Amino acid sequence: MDPIVIAGLMVFLLSMVAFGFVLLRRAEGDPLLDRLAEYGARDEPVSLEEVELSLSFSDRILVPLMRGLANLVVRFTPQQTLESTAHKLEVSGLARRLSAAEFWAIRLVATVGLSALIYFLMWRFGAQPGRRIMFAAGMALLGFILPGMWLRSTMDRRKVNITRALPDALDLLTICVEAGLGFDSALKRVAEKWNNDLSTEFGRVLQEVQLGRIRREALRSMSDRLEVSDVTTFIAAVVQAEQLGVSLSKVLRIQSDQMRVKRRQIAEKKAQEAPVKMVVPMVFLIFPSLLLVLLGPAGFQVLRSGVLGIL
Repeated sequence: MDPIVIAGLMVFLLSMVAFGFVLLRRAEGDPLLDRLAEYGARDEPVSLEEVELSLSFSDRILVPLMRGLANLVVRFTPQQTLESTAHKLEVSGLARRLSAAEFWAIRLVATVGLSALIYFLMWRFGAQPGRRIMFAAGMALLGFILPGMWLRSTMDRRKVNITRALPDALDLLTICVEAGLGFDSALKRVAEKWNNDLSTEFGRVLQEVQLGRIRREALRSMSDRLEVSDVTTFIAAVVQAEQLGVSLSKVLRIQSDQMRVKRRQIAEKKAQEAPVKMVVPMVFLIFPSLLLVLLGPAGFQVLRSGVLGIL
C-alpha cells in the first residue's frame, strides 16, 4: 500500500482515538478542584503558567479544541435538537462527561473524517469521480449514524442495569423502613450499599433534597432522567403514599413483591424464547458442520468407488 495512504490512515485513527479518549476519560470530579489540589501539593510557590504546562497534552490541547468546535456547532444546531440530545445523554448517564454540543461535535468529526478518508483513499487508487463522491456520501452517512447508535446502545444498557438492580434495592429499602428508618435514611443506605447506576441516582436525589428541593419533585426528576417503567411505577407509588398518608413500609413491601414476580416472569419469557432464537445458528452453522463431519468421509468413499463416474 502507498505510504501516503498508510500515513493518512494512521493520522485519522489516532485523531479519532484521541477525541474519544479525551471525551470519555473526563473525570467524575471537578477539574478545578483537582487543579487546586495539585497547586496546593507543591512545596514551592509556582506561577499559573507552570501549573498549566504541567497538565497533559489532551487537557491543554485536545479538550480546548473540542470545546471550540462544540461552541461552533451550537451556533448552527437548533435549540430543540440540543435539548433532545441533552436529555438522551442524561438518560444514558453521560451528561457529566459529555455535553450535547460536544456530542454533535463528535458527530461532525466522524461525518467529515470518514467521508474525507474514503474520498482520499479512492482518489489515491484512481477511482472515478462519481464513485468517489458516492462512497464519500455513504461514509458520511455512516459517520453521522454511528454516534447515535452508540448513544442508543448506552441508554438501553443503562436501563437494563437499573431494571436488574431495582428489586434488590427495593428489598433493602423495605427492610430499612420496617426496621424504623426514615425513607431518606433508607435511600442513603442503598446509595452506600452498592455502586451502580441506581444507587448513584438515589444519592443524587438525597443531594437535591439536602439542597432544599421537595422530595417528591426530586423523585419525579429521577423518574424523568431514567425513563425506566419500573422506576416510574415505584416512584409514583411512593409519592402517592406520601400524599395520602399511607404506610410507606406496606407500599414498599408490595412494590418489592411485584418487582420480584415481574423479574421471574421476564426470566421465564427469555427461557421460552431461547429455543426459537437457537434455530437460526443451528440451521446455518451447527447442522452444516455436523453434516460435513458425518457425511464427508462417506462422500469421499463414494467418489473413489467410481459409482458416480467422476473419479
